[in-house]
Amino acid sequence: MTPEELRELFLFEDLTGEQLDWVVRNGDVVEFSADTVFAAEGEPARCLYVLLSGAVTVFRTVRSDTVELLRSDHRGAYTGATQFYFGDQIEQVYPASSRTLTESSFLALPAPEFAEVFREWYPMAVHLLQGTFLGSRNWFERIGQRERLAALGELSAGLMHELNNPAAAASRATDTLRERLAGMRHKLAMLADGRIDGEQLRRLTELQESIVSRIAKAPRLTALEASDREDELGDWFDDHGLDGGWDLAPVFVAGGIGVTDLDRVADATADTFLEPAIRWLAYTVETETLLNDIIDATERVSTLVGAAKQYSQLDRAPHQWIDVHDGLDSTIVMLSHKIGPGIEVVKDYDRTLPQVPAYPAELNQVWTNLIDNALAAMGEQGTLTVRTTTNGDQLLVEIGDTGPGVPDDLRQQVFQPFFTTKDVGEGTGLGLDVSRRIVVDRHGGDLWVESVPGDTRFRASLPLRASDAPAT
Repeated sequence: MTPEELRELFLFEDLTGEQLDWVVRNGDVVEFSADTVFAAEGEPARCLYVLLSGAVTVFRTVRSDTVELLRSDHRGAYTGATQFYFGDQIEQVYPASSRTLTESSFLALPAPEFAEVFREWYPMAVHLLQGTFLGSRNWFERIGQRERLAALGELSAGLMHELNNPAAAASRATDTLRERLAGMRHKLAMLADGRIDGEQLRRLTELQESIVSRIAKAPRLTALEASDREDELGDWFDDHGLDGGWDLAPVFVAGGIGVTDLDRVADATADTFLEPAIRWLAYTVETETLLNDIIDATERVSTLVGAAKQYSQLDRAPHQWIDVHDGLDSTIVMLSHKIGPGIEVVKDYDRTLPQVPAYPAELNQVWTNLIDNALAAMGEQGTLTVRTTTNGDQLLVEIGDTGPGVPDDLRQQVFQPFFTTKDVGEGTGLGLDVSRRIVVDRHGGDLWVESVPGDTRFRASLPLRASDAPAT
């Protein structure tokens, strides 16, 4: 090519004569037939290609799918080693593949040599480009790390709060249980000091065992139902001349004990020993209830610890076949401190779904971002819906909320880095960008949003087949 021909291309129109001469000496005109991949993603970046004639498409391969980034037939469009000016500061590979759509010709400039003279020609521009690119990459890394640490701190604080509740309940129940056991021993001593015959004691013990076996199955009552039954028991105590029935009635009602059960106690006990027998039975019922409370509290602690372990994927392989519902459930548990009383959680799971190949710890980060955003959008009232199903050969996870929705003009922007609708300091704008890269780049899936006021759904699809699983 001649210098005059080069000036017709917008890249070279402002070069000096000396600079044009360098391009003429070092550039080669190359031709490719249609449908030729002349620069393959990931291969060493040897040339910057400037389109002279024909048409070109630039694309990346995401697992089994080809994602077109751009196509052009504009004379002067460039592709190939587009980051040549960094030199050896970064690994020089083609960031995407380039393929001709028609028979095409290009001016091919050698990337290493062009980088040297380009830095001489435009030192300030190169400095600014390098600063922008490398600075942005560092920003991403630092802000992303800060966001992960902030999220970890928030989840840890929430987990500690959730663990403290059952732990405190177990501690209170243990203290009360100690007092009740002391009272129970006292009443037992009164019953067994020889003033009650063995047959009465045997019948009382049988009644005790019968009642204890029903306590764990006692139905939950409304406040009104419980009040009515306490009144019935209070009347029974008054009829039998027992003082202090007001403090016994709630214990018996909570244990599912009714008037019929107390009649059986009265029938099995002499009148002179009825009150000690009733109070002994009350200690038994309350002791069993407290033991059930302790069991419930410790099971809650175990559930929380199990959820935290599943969420963090400690001691597990980074890539494995997983049941996606395990991660969703553990994430909901980890975020339970954010789910207020006005939020209803609906789990619409298809339990017949097969396991999928995935990085579970990374997917848990996705579920955390999506659920946390949904809760923030709804505020104190709304419905959080977590749904799983299939979409062709993909597993589909849907996180829905009843918030105000995402406006049409913002739906594509929400996945851009640093975009946020939250106030300054409340969000980095990286959550959805990170989520999309995890789902798309790491798992070969897709992440998108559908939204109208009152019904917003973020949908993540994951490949079902191992052949579509991401490379490690």
